[in-house]
Amino acid sequence: MAIDDKLALLTTGDLTVTGRLIDASNATLYASVSISEQSLPCIYKPIAGERPLWDFQDGTLAYREYAAYLVSDALELNLVPLTVLRDGPYGFGMVQEWIDIDEAVDLSEYFSSDLPELRAMAIFDAIINNTDRKIGHLLPDQSGALFGCDHGVTFHSQDKLRTVLWQWSGDRLTRAEITLLERAQRLLADELDLSAYLTHDEIASTQTRITRLISTGVMPEPSRDWPAVPWPAF
Repeated sequence: MAIDDKLALLTTGDLTVTGRLIDASNATLYASVSISEQSLPCIYKPIAGERPLWDFQDGTLAYREYAAYLVSDALELNLVPLTVLRDGPYGFGMVQEWIDIDEAVDLSEYFSSDLPELRAMAIFDAIINNTDRKIGHLLPDQSGALFGCDHGVTFHSQDKLRTVLWQWSGDRLTRAEITLLERAQRLLADELDLSAYLTHDEIASTQTRITRLISTGVMPEPSRDWPAVPWPAF
């Protein structure tokens, strides 16, 4: 299905909830969107189902999920499934295309591999300050593409990177990766307006992190000030 058709379905299609992902800490509902004969499976996360967190403002996780998609899309990384903000049966929230993962991939081995798509995800997580990159949040599909999900706890103004993708810690960034970061720097400064979804301090901190990555020229290293790996890791 073409991207434009998927976007139309996610944005304006009839949203029907058919199940719930019971392992998720916030309300994460399996649903479908449909227009006439076209339909698309999706994930629906209503803001009303978000669990309060001590370090993130209440009612902001859906906006952070959408901001993460916008950054991935603007940088042409294609690491976040197609995502929109819209109303639904349980109120306003995030709706995201469902990704069927390749069941032949053993995630317990896959996550620690030295693969370019995983390294791209690690850099993306450093940009958005992802505090919760778990193994189960990696979605390799049958085409060989990799997507990531659950980006609600991102873009904090304080450095909070927590991830299972530390295999390149301290490695030199490639010229292509530096170019990507420089493009991200320009996008946030001039082209990609995230002010409807993040605070001024959060946007400024994102820009600072990108500048620091360019300056140091190395992949992020685990902090000694907080747990570097989310728990549970899967």
